[in-house]
Amino acid sequence: KRVGDDVNVAGMSNDLVFVYPYDATLSVQKPSIPVLSTGFVSYPLNRPVCAFCELPSGGRLVVTGSCHLFEDHWLPKEENATLQDIVFRWLLHDKDIVLNEIDARNPDVNDYNFVPEVRSLSEHPKNCVQESEEPPKDFRSLFTEDLFRFDMRLIPETLALYEQLNEKQKPLTLIEPEFERPLPLLQPAVLPPALRDLP
Repeated sequence: KRVGDDVNVAGMSNDLVFVYPYDATLSVQKPSIPVLSTGFVSYPLNRPVCAFCELPSGGRLVVTGSCHLFEDHWLPKEENATLQDIVFRWLLHDKDIVLNEIDARNPDVNDYNFVPEVRSLSEHPKNCVQESEEPPKDFRSLFTEDLFRFDMRLIPETLALYEQLNEKQKPLTLIEPEFERPLPLLQPAVLPPALRDLP
């Protein structure tokens, strides 16, 4: 998990790796501001896990999806102690910790995608293969010969079209094929004989 660019701390990097055990993501609405997100290496991607809220009266509130984040067992892991220091300093109105206004207005978090309950769906399987009829004893009846036919039964209709279109019936002629020649025609090269000079 990583801290985004929402919080500016004097003398600290904006990337902060922390361990987030027994976690849950949050759905954050204004005036709250998501500060920590799951990042792009964990699932669900870029979902808020911690949010800050500052009330008009001056009070401040921090909400996380896991209270185990700051327990004694997890505090020395990664940079959880540094994260705890940042959160407590923000709650105590430390002037060194300032929220980035641009990222606070438009945080880089993904919308929540609802996933169906896979466990209950697995208990109600649906048939995806239909039962077919038994094949006939003569398997040759399964072949359809109507798709391609080579016979003369359409010739009378073709000849009748000449009369309907007032065209003279002429015998068909052969169209000479034209082949593409990438090179010109070859001609035999006739070279004069090479005679040796006299001594």
